[in-house]
Amino acid sequence: MLSEMAYNISLAIINCWSWWWEAKNQHDALARTMLTISVPTLVYVWYKWTTSHLPPGPYGLPIIGYIPFLRSNLHEQFTEMAHKYGPIFSLQLGHKLHVVVNSMDLAKVVARDLDQTFANRSPPLTGLIITYGGMDIVWSNNNAHYRNVRKLLVSQVLSNANLNATQVFRTCEVRKAVNEVYTKIGTKIHINKIAFDTELNVVTNMLWGCSKSDIGDLLDGFQEVACKIIELIGTPNISDFIPFLSRFDLQGMQKEMQRQLEAQNDPKSFNIIHIKALLINILVAATDTTSTMTEWVMAKILSNPGVMKKVQEELTEVVGLKNIVEESHLPKLTYLDAVIKETFRLHPPLSFLIQRCPSESCKVGGYMIPKGTIIYINVWAIQRDPRNWTNPLEFNPERFLNGKWDYNGNNFKFLPFGSGRRICPGVPLGEKMLVYILASLLHSFTWSLPKDEEFELSDEFGFVTKKRKPLITIPSLRLSDASLYL
Repeated sequence: MLSEMAYNISLAIINCWSWWWEAKNQHDALARTMLTISVPTLVYVWYKWTTSHLPPGPYGLPIIGYIPFLRSNLHEQFTEMAHKYGPIFSLQLGHKLHVVVNSMDLAKVVARDLDQTFANRSPPLTGLIITYGGMDIVWSNNNAHYRNVRKLLVSQVLSNANLNATQVFRTCEVRKAVNEVYTKIGTKIHINKIAFDTELNVVTNMLWGCSKSDIGDLLDGFQEVACKIIELIGTPNISDFIPFLSRFDLQGMQKEMQRQLEAQNDPKSFNIIHIKALLINILVAATDTTSTMTEWVMAKILSNPGVMKKVQEELTEVVGLKNIVEESHLPKLTYLDAVIKETFRLHPPLSFLIQRCPSESCKVGGYMIPKGTIIYINVWAIQRDPRNWTNPLEFNPERFLNGKWDYNGNNFKFLPFGSGRRICPGVPLGEKMLVYILASLLHSFTWSLPKDEEFELSDEFGFVTKKRKPLITIPSLRLSDASLYL
């Protein structure tokens, strides 16, 4: 119906133009006048018809749209706009239409009911540069290449068999982290740095059988590089919104991302490019998100002494004060698991997940979503929605002790890793490592905040939404047997 009406209006405009040209050649002034009036009228009708079927939203400026009115805390701004315009709204950013979905019901439509339609991506230019033109698993469209790369990752790296086979790497690296903290007792420690290095060593061991310390200075400064990549991907780029400006790179972002990408002298194998793009995904995504969430969970625990007490009581009961944490203990740490999930609820690392792009025009919530629209699922809003959660702004891990909660995206109240065929494939490793690192740090040490440091919990929006001020803590020994730290 919609496509037929659009076709009829566009056909009428074309016919009017043809008639106007014929009337001009025949010197028919009346006909030319009538047709001159008709064409703008039909164009206006066309514009009103198309925009009236789009989700509601704010007006923007000519050419640049709503870009000048975007704020740095985009997750909060979009949630405020949802209160005004409803669970789905649209805004024009440059030449591209963006639609934001803010309710669990409509998130289900996009990520499950119309999963096939919304399985494509609309990558930013910086994302294309760092992944060799979208040859990875994050920014690739839903095509044969994507399915092959995802199959490779899931079957060869993240399968249950491979995760079980690489348990020794995780155990070794987590114990190294505990030992490193042990050597710094009573001093200030950056939690994010400890978690990042541990996850990086685990991933490099899984991929190449060696850790950062085994390969010298090759990975020195990798955390800074990874953070810079995440920052560039998450920073609004005028070239993404107004494509003809991309050649000028007005913000210098494409040049900066190219600088982050190691130059290749003569890449002779296209398959090698695929593998390198996938490795960048694994290294950057696994390390940055795990370290970010480790920092958030520790911050929430330190700001809630009662939660810290319950977590350590559970660790004492399950692990014991004369033992160190093993992976076999992790499934029994139900309260710590609830604390982690509650932190994911309030502080999802990807506030809007990763944008989707419909492969064909369709309807969501009664509104037309044209092909090529950029779609955001605002999980930050959904996971704080009072219609879904009692006292949604309260940090209450107990809410996750009842019922079956997981990261598989089946409950659309809680989807920090997404849902459907584009759900994050790294969930099994990420979940395992996050619990293991936190359990080991909280079991082995008691943590306190420096007296001269101001503690706050504000966040900083980006591709990954991080804690605005890095968490600095001071560890003290919790276990009496010093051999447990070696």
